[in-house]
Amino acid sequence: MNVVFDFGAVLVTWQPLRFLAECFPAQADNAAHTGHLAHAVFGHEDWQAYDCGTISMQEVIDRTSIRLSLDRNVLSRLVESIGERLQPMEGSIALLRRLCDLRERQTAKGGQQIKLYFLSNMPTDYARVLEREYEFVRWFDGGIFSGDVNLVKPDPEIYQLLQQRYGLEASQTLFVDDLLGNIRTAQSLGWDGVLFDSVSKVERHINSWLETRLGSGPALSLQGA
Repeated sequence: MNVVFDFGAVLVTWQPLRFLAECFPAQADNAAHTGHLAHAVFGHEDWQAYDCGTISMQEVIDRTSIRLSLDRNVLSRLVESIGERLQPMEGSIALLRRLCDLRERQTAKGGQQIKLYFLSNMPTDYARVLEREYEFVRWFDGGIFSGDVNLVKPDPEIYQLLQQRYGLEASQTLFVDDLLGNIRTAQSLGWDGVLFDSVSKVERHINSWLETRLGSGPALSLQGA
C-alpha cells in the first residue's frame, strides 16, 4: 500500500497571492488584480517550464519581468526567496508522522507494508532547499520532484515514472493533492485520490482506505497513533 503526497499547499505552504501583494503592491492593489497577476506569473507556461526543469531560475525571471513589465530586481528577490518561504504545514506534518508510526508498527509485526512517497511539481532550486532544511522529507520511501525529471503533473508520464521507479501497484496507491486535475489523472491510472482541503478530511479518507486493506480496529487507525 502506497500513500503519495504532493508538497505545495499540502505539506508546505504555497501563498502566491501573499507573495505578490507584498512585492508588487501597485500591481496587486486589490484581490482581483492580485489574482490576475498570480495567474500571469505562476500559471504561465514559463513558470511551468521552470517547474519542469527546462529553463533556469534566471530565465524565468527574465521572461516574466519582460512579459509583465515587472521590476526585475524585485521579481528576482521574490523568486530567489520562495524556497525559504515554503514552510511546513503543522497539521499535515503531524499526519505524515502518524503514517510513519503506522508504517513502523506494520513492519515490526510483519504485517502488510505501507510505503510513503511524494510527487510534486517543484523546481530543483526549491526542492534542494526543502531537502536541506526539513527532516520530514527524509521520512519518505522515495519520490519525484518535477524539476529533476523534466515532467510535470498532470502529465500521466510523471505518475507512471513514479510507479515504475518504485514498483507501485496502481490499485494499492492513494494520492493526496490540492488540485483536482492532478487527482483526476491519478484516478485515470487506477490510483485512488483525495483532494486536500483539510487535514481532517484527508486523514479520514486515508484511514478508511487503509482499513479496507488492513482490516478494521483501533490498532490500525491513524486517530491517536
